[in-house]
Amino acid sequence: MIHLRHFLLGVSTAALMAGAALAKDDITVALQLEPPHMDPTSAAAGAIDSVLYSNVFEGLTRFMSDGSVVPGLAESWEISDDGLTYTFKLRDGVTFHDGTTMDAEDVKFTLDRIGAEDSANAQKALYAAISEVNVVDQLTVEVKLSEPNGNMIFNLAWGDAVIVAPESIENIKQQPIGTGAFKFQSWTQGDMVELVRNDDYWGDAPALASATFKFISDPTAAFAAVMAEDVDVFSGFPAPENLPQFEADPRFQVLVGSTEGETILSTNNKMPPFDNVRVREAMAHAIDRQAIIDGAMFGLGTPIGTHFAPHNPAYVDLTAQSNYDPEKAKALLAEAGFADGFETTLHLPPPSYARRGGEIIASQLAEVGIKAEITNVEWAQWLETVFRGKNFGLTIVSHTEPMDIGIYANPDYYFQYDNKAFQDLIAKLNVTSDPDARNQMMAEAQTIIADDYVNGYLFQLAASTVAKAGVQGLWADAPTQATDLTGVSWAE
Repeated sequence: MIHLRHFLLGVSTAALMAGAALAKDDITVALQLEPPHMDPTSAAAGAIDSVLYSNVFEGLTRFMSDGSVVPGLAESWEISDDGLTYTFKLRDGVTFHDGTTMDAEDVKFTLDRIGAEDSANAQKALYAAISEVNVVDQLTVEVKLSEPNGNMIFNLAWGDAVIVAPESIENIKQQPIGTGAFKFQSWTQGDMVELVRNDDYWGDAPALASATFKFISDPTAAFAAVMAEDVDVFSGFPAPENLPQFEADPRFQVLVGSTEGETILSTNNKMPPFDNVRVREAMAHAIDRQAIIDGAMFGLGTPIGTHFAPHNPAYVDLTAQSNYDPEKAKALLAEAGFADGFETTLHLPPPSYARRGGEIIASQLAEVGIKAEITNVEWAQWLETVFRGKNFGLTIVSHTEPMDIGIYANPDYYFQYDNKAFQDLIAKLNVTSDPDARNQMMAEAQTIIADDYVNGYLFQLAASTVAKAGVQGLWADAPTQATDLTGVSWAE
């Protein structure tokens, strides 16, 4: 009896030890797109934020999964009555991953660098109102604005405004050093990025000890990797036709949420014939949005008629203004002097919405006489040729930044839309804090760009994630392009 009891105790202890040993604290997350480099403050590529936002880098404020903005490295702030001075109180005891202290000097360095003449920050315009940054003491920063900006706390939550340090800025593109719950460990280009838990993190320690981001661009390979359980999570799963199969498999869970991604047929407004509003209007009527959503996204996506997220309370449904009407499109082309149509280029970056959607759009445009020559490009090439070089006729891209209609007020932005009335409206919106007045102005802004047919407005991208059944704490919605692992764990 004694021997049996000892034997049972031994078995119980062994089982417990085995259970402890098997408690999973690492995760492999697959993404379709690999970042071009590791500095979110000097590139337009959302793929950088997908890996690093909140995990490695943090800002003064940050987005939560529901889109709300909460304190980040700033524990609190005060705004002067005239809206021109923001005083941020920083968290005490925060260090960068290299052991250096994060303090007011780093905040000043970060914000000054964004506004510098040679700044490569993709969203520099969001912070243009910052005229002066003063260090009050080690944990207090005063940010002065040239004019009030009702969006400043929201804008500071973007990945473009994460806090970086002068000591590590030189190698940041290959060796990102932030203050987040995870530290960068390695990057095997073309394959993966590895992160490890930051044991000196100022906030709640993450449950995960390590995380590996794998980059799998091909939808077929993505399906195979998930089915074989080679990855634990695929964020932004690129083959929506496979989702029902995963939903029916008890090994997996499927999360489908909303994103801030307005997927558009971006149009070079300065390149003839797209400098003619009749041509842009014709193109809008040549496009069958639902056919694109069904054909490229297997029904996932919400039609849009302007550059604004349908889940936003200020959204105006303007889809009827650019309804599918090929005969009207042909008539408008004839009116504009292009009765026989014309030829143009269509640059397609890697995401499935672009490559698959582009084939459908090219076919739809051909039916009204517009021959779009497709060029498939990688992201680095897209950023160089389209975004910076503006050397394109048409392209398809999803703008995943939150509430970013203000990009239309920048005539140097890659689609080169230049409308003084719109620019004045956005300038007025930026200095307005009354919610009703802001909603009215945002509705007006949406209507102006729809009336001008600046771009072909297609659909709001859905966020689809496939994960193993035991993963918990993932974001379903994507209020910004991020794969926030700080609250992710495995069910016991």
